[in-house]
Amino acid sequence: MSSRPPNYEFQEWWNKQRERDHDLLLDKPDDHNSTFLSVEIRTPPADRTVDKERARSARQLSWVCLLKFQQIAGSLASISNGAISLVRTANRRIASPDSPADSSSSRLYKAIKAFLIVVLLLLCFELVAYFKGWHFSPPSVGSAQMLGLAELVYANWLHIRANYLAPPLQTLTNVCIVLFLVQSVDRVVLMLGCFWIKFQRLKPKAAMEYKDTPSVEEEGNENVEDYPMVLLQIPMCNEREVYQQSIAAVCIQDWPRQRMLVQVLDDSDELDVQLLIKAEVQKWQQRGVHILYRHRLLRTGYKAGNLKSAMSCDYVKDYEFVAIFDADFQPGPDFLKKTIPYFKGNDDLALVQTRWSFVNKDENLLTRLQNINLSFHFEVEQQVNGVFINFFGFNGTAGVWRIKALEECGGWLERTTVEDMDIAVRAHLCGWKFIYLDDVKCLCELPESYEAYKKQQHRWHSGPMQLFRLCFMDVLRSKVSVAKKANLIFLFFLLRKLILPFYSFTLFCIILPLTMFLPEAQLPAWVVCYVPGIMSILNILPAPRSFPFIVPYLLFENTMSVTKFNAMISGLFRFGSSYEWVVTKKLGRSSETDLVAFEKESDPLLETTGLHRSSSESGLEELSKIEISKKTGKPKRNRLYRKELILAFILLTASVRSLLSAQGIHFYFLLFQGITFLVVGLDLIGEQVS
Repeated sequence: MSSRPPNYEFQEWWNKQRERDHDLLLDKPDDHNSTFLSVEIRTPPADRTVDKERARSARQLSWVCLLKFQQIAGSLASISNGAISLVRTANRRIASPDSPADSSSSRLYKAIKAFLIVVLLLLCFELVAYFKGWHFSPPSVGSAQMLGLAELVYANWLHIRANYLAPPLQTLTNVCIVLFLVQSVDRVVLMLGCFWIKFQRLKPKAAMEYKDTPSVEEEGNENVEDYPMVLLQIPMCNEREVYQQSIAAVCIQDWPRQRMLVQVLDDSDELDVQLLIKAEVQKWQQRGVHILYRHRLLRTGYKAGNLKSAMSCDYVKDYEFVAIFDADFQPGPDFLKKTIPYFKGNDDLALVQTRWSFVNKDENLLTRLQNINLSFHFEVEQQVNGVFINFFGFNGTAGVWRIKALEECGGWLERTTVEDMDIAVRAHLCGWKFIYLDDVKCLCELPESYEAYKKQQHRWHSGPMQLFRLCFMDVLRSKVSVAKKANLIFLFFLLRKLILPFYSFTLFCIILPLTMFLPEAQLPAWVVCYVPGIMSILNILPAPRSFPFIVPYLLFENTMSVTKFNAMISGLFRFGSSYEWVVTKKLGRSSETDLVAFEKESDPLLETTGLHRSSSESGLEELSKIEISKKTGKPKRNRLYRKELILAFILLTASVRSLLSAQGIHFYFLLFQGITFLVVGLDLIGEQVS
């Protein structure tokens, strides 16, 4: 029986019916029967929540953009308001007849003023030549064409400029560039030494360690003999704002009281300040602290004379070490415990110097820039010199001296204004060694006004030149090695104290403006921008949080070069201002909070000595009366600084000349450096007095 042939027509009809029923089911998804009779297989539609999220994100983005625009507008408004207030302040300061100004009788000021007149005349001359088009085709003296009077004068000026003025200027430029590179190499070597110390974890090691200080009942036992006799000196002069915190910080030292004596060396010439300090000393005497008040009738020799007078007391022979703290310094209670152990077993060790830490480093732009400088000094210079050559300049405070070393090298001398550096150099020549402790910090205060900072820097840069002139022959005749003599003369004095202020002022304040008017003498762009930028980065590495201030730091250091150069010259040639000593003004920023802490620390002293708090109130009534009757004096005002203002006009004039010559990087440097000089000259940096 043969199979039935397939019916293709029926198959086609059946397929069409199935497709039609399937379409009907898709068109009626809500049909009750269809949900049970068929399974719907279809591509899922786009999720509406995604569209909602996209719409929401778009709205959020628009709100974020509006918020950003509002913030930008607010920033621009604040910047514009700040600029307007800055201009108004500058205008008011210039126009006010009561605004004090620095002296205009110095030789440097007269020289800079004459330089400004020359620069202004040269700019007028160049502007005339520019508008006449002579910069495109300059006239020459030997040309065959007839020259007018103006063209003839300009042609002769070009001839004199190219043949007689530019060569010596170029020579001076090359000398300054070489000095600049040598000093830059010194900075790089110091940084490499610092990196090596960090990498190898090199640090001085103490032969012993103090633990708990014996109580008052145990001070008669034998273990007290492990604590050497220490003299603590606080030299001060009219330190109304900081005397309390300084005395308190020294008096609460974690050291047996029978093994320490505090000397408050007051050189104040204000009677009310003397009475305040004397009352504070009496208060700590009643608390059981061994503390003495000394006041000289004749304030000769400044700080050196004060310390020399204190060391001449008969009882000093009973003490082995002396720790020195300036009036604004606040050592921690464990300061002696962290420093004295390094003398154990090191009989040739004269000095243990600790690091300064600043309570007001973020107070204003001036203190931030000072923090960069001093962080490099302590982190790099002092640490590298202490580790590798056991010598550095004593910072005058926050250090402990072996009294035997002080006596052997001649004691404190009054011949310079840097008695700390003087005693350090003489001790080094006698063969004594120094140790620097970077991890032991002593709180202190930075000057917040430009006036105080400038006077401090003048003393710090004139004193080393006085000392160099006095001790040069002593260094040559000393018995130390040739390497130590070379380090003292070429690195310690010449390179870091003389060459640095010389080339920075000469190169960036004199040579650079002159090269704009004498283009035949060229100052390369890498000298103006790239090398100073690299050096600024190296200087700022010890204070990494200060990186946003790297450009202001570079400009401000160049601005300070005029003060440092003037101080260096006056100290080297013994001008009158080189022996000027002005006590750096302190504001006592941390006095209130620290005094509360000191009071808590000192409470056990009251209990152990059996003294009632009422017995320490003997001078409080008198003290409060004196506090109320403080001298008001003259109202404090911001000053005008003539040298900085004139240099600002010189640099801005040179920037106009560089703009005519289309010298891009020189123009920007001169412009911003001139603005920086202007800001400093108007005393708009640091503390502002309304």
